[in-house]
Amino acid sequence: MKSVLIVEDDKSIRQILSFNLTSAGYDTLEAPDAITAIDMVSCNEPDLAILDWHLPDMDGIKLLRYWRADEATLKMGVIMLSGKTEMADQIMGLRAGADDYITKPFRKEELIARMEAVFRRTKQILTDDEAPALKHVNGLELDVRSLRVMANDQYIHLGPIEFKLLNLFMSQPDRAWSRSQIVNKVWRLNSYVDERTVDVHIRRLRRALEPTGHAGLVQTVRGIGYRFTAQNILPQSKPTLIIES
Repeated sequence: MKSVLIVEDDKSIRQILSFNLTSAGYDTLEAPDAITAIDMVSCNEPDLAILDWHLPDMDGIKLLRYWRADEATLKMGVIMLSGKTEMADQIMGLRAGADDYITKPFRKEELIARMEAVFRRTKQILTDDEAPALKHVNGLELDVRSLRVMANDQYIHLGPIEFKLLNLFMSQPDRAWSRSQIVNKVWRLNSYVDERTVDVHIRRLRRALEPTGHAGLVQTVRGIGYRFTAQNILPQSKPTLIIES
């Protein structure tokens, strides 16, 4: 039985959610605030958290970022639940790491359907993780378990999105990925993430790889997207200017 943590300060909403999910076959836990939620997750990580935006001690976005920055909860499913209906708010929640965003009021059937979609994506991620945890390409070493990237005995510091990008690229070197494919794989929900966001994070990834000389491995495929080459890319030498007397 899958477990779902309901993080909601409104007791009546928590009880309704718990009743509906329990009747649908889920095991539920309840937390009225962020600190309680953090403690509960640290003791026994649930399969999914339903997270309200407005909490008395910390807003849901901060709590979500806290979970996404922790290796232990990096892959925990999270659905944001909020009365904020503006598109900008939904985008903020998704970019902070939410797997989905549901606005209040909502129907029980919609919530369960979205939960099932998150579980399917999580299952796919776990399946992908059965691939070798340690990846080596052209002197780069990426360790999925420790979330570390090294090159030439140097640690390369990457943000969560850049790490996911590099992991995706190194899993299938020389494959060309469209921006929409990258969004679907890295952000998991492509309807709210502008594909231009991919370009921003690609630039960040290249900057992080520059000191060790690996930035050139991330190639732009014109008209399509990006590719991570398995071949060494040597900087082109500038042509020598010869002046004849």
